[in-house]
Amino acid sequence: MADDALDLPAPEAGTRGQRVLDLLDKAIALQTPLVQKNIARARQRNPEATPAEVIRNLERIYVSALTGAGAAVGGTAAAPGVGTGVALALSAGEALSSLQLSALFALSIAEVHGVRIDEVERRRTVVMGIMLGGSGSATITKVAERTGQHWGRHVVAKVPVATLRQINTVLGRNFITKYGTKQGIIVLGRVAPFGIGAVIGGGANAALAALAVRASRRAFGPPPPSWP
Repeated sequence: MADDALDLPAPEAGTRGQRVLDLLDKAIALQTPLVQKNIARARQRNPEATPAEVIRNLERIYVSALTGAGAAVGGTAAAPGVGTGVALALSAGEALSSLQLSALFALSIAEVHGVRIDEVERRRTVVMGIMLGGSGSATITKVAERTGQHWGRHVVAKVPVATLRQINTVLGRNFITKYGTKQGIIVLGRVAPFGIGAVIGGGANAALAALAVRASRRAFGPPPPSWP
């Protein structure tokens, strides 16, 4: 931790980083009330679907929505006659929507696993941990000083809120660095010539979605055999 204190960001970088975290909190606040509706949508075709089937549907919906949003904005942003400023604005707006989609996905998966998340800090841990993939999982288990698989079940539901704040401080720094850098590359890529921008936008978002899906499986483990 002492080494981290020596690497404090410059004020401007710190402001940008806080904006990223503010957008994340906004996404979580907006999507939390929609979790039950999202699960109901995943069960729509089969009300008797098992938790495993619902989770597969949630994964499919998430990957499809995130990939489609990236491709659509990439194609529009790179279309003839669209200025660079407008293109960047479109991509920035899509970055916020991708945060919302990811927050909804992570919280929905937790709900299907029977992990009720009432505190804001626990929601932040789940969303950032899943979006950061393996590095998020490693951070959570290290700071919580717990070993074993499936941190989504054991760490988030049981560790004190004070410990979660410590975890989220570290996750937040990693989230700003990794998510901000990835989105910056994706945003610039979407301004590429028409067609290329759509491919970059869709492909990059598909990769982000696949990362989150794998992380959610590691976080919560096998689906419950029946509904709680």
